[in-house]
Amino acid sequence: MIATRASLQNWIEQIKPLHRPAMAEAEARQARLTKPAGALGRLEGLATQLAGITGEPRPRLTHKVVVVMAGDHGVTAEGVSAYPQSVTAQMVLNFIAGGAAINVLARQAGARVVVADLGVASLLPTRPDLYDGKVALGTANMAHGPAMSREQAIQAIESGAELVRREAAQGLDILGLGEMGIGNTTAAAAIAAVLIGADPVELVGRGTGLDDAGLMHKIEVVRRVLAVNQPDASDGLEVLAKVGGFEIGGLVGAILSTAAHRRPVMVDGFITTAAAMIAVTLAPAIRPYLLAAHHSAEPGHGAMLAWLGLEPLLSLDLRLGEGTGAVLGMQLADAACRLLDEMATFGEAGIDQG
Repeated sequence: MIATRASLQNWIEQIKPLHRPAMAEAEARQARLTKPAGALGRLEGLATQLAGITGEPRPRLTHKVVVVMAGDHGVTAEGVSAYPQSVTAQMVLNFIAGGAAINVLARQAGARVVVADLGVASLLPTRPDLYDGKVALGTANMAHGPAMSREQAIQAIESGAELVRREAAQGLDILGLGEMGIGNTTAAAAIAAVLIGADPVELVGRGTGLDDAGLMHKIEVVRRVLAVNQPDASDGLEVLAKVGGFEIGGLVGAILSTAAHRRPVMVDGFITTAAAMIAVTLAPAIRPYLLAAHHSAEPGHGAMLAWLGLEPLLSLDLRLGEGTGAVLGMQLADAACRLLDEMATFGEAGIDQG
């Protein structure tokens, strides 16, 4: 493994294999529930996986948390987004005010939203409902060189891990990943291109709504980013530093810390999946802790999920981000656990088992 700072290595070493005895108990209970074998389809396997993650044969997802990590990207200067960079800070304030799509869905799901500033390109007001993990005022323009230093990449990861440590102290049963950052689909596409080894044309999408000309320009920008930086695909920190974003680094740290706490991670869409790919590059043992909420409308998302070996729970043509898909996925995970825990067995219900 490429050398990392001791704190980062410590989190990686804390990630353990799934708890097989808990999984065996969950499977045995599934076989006794009042239903035909396998009748609940993927919900049965999902509940068993959650048992293995948590070490609890009958897991419950009482405390649902979605983190929305925000950061700006210097590459927006290349004209890769239909929206100005100022939207990032404005949306952060909207999240705090409770007016965004993620807030609506989180209220429905009974999840708490945690908003974090990892690298917004303006100074936001200090307030208790905004986690301050700011590394810098946005990344550098990666079309001309690395987006950040290796030390900044580690700092972003550490900030995300610390956020999860703090939230775990308040109660955390499942973490949903969300993000906000104008230009971050460009960074995510670059990360995916490096790790998958694919041409950007196969991965780059319209993001905030680029027209055909804008899309072709964005593809060429990502190609230039890769040519200028030439990141080493075997070194997740280098990939993050050269072509990533501060909010993506924060998400990597959140993933590592959540898995170290033996809790599941619900991955949202294109950007959070890029973060999951970096996390897996750093810690391959993290794969079974990841759940894919949905298949994004971004064209490269399917290839990224395939690289991770994840099958999405939903396919709704979502491409908003913010953690919206993750919160929907958390509700399915909650349903899977409740079915395993609350359904009667054949013996309890006095029903003959075939």
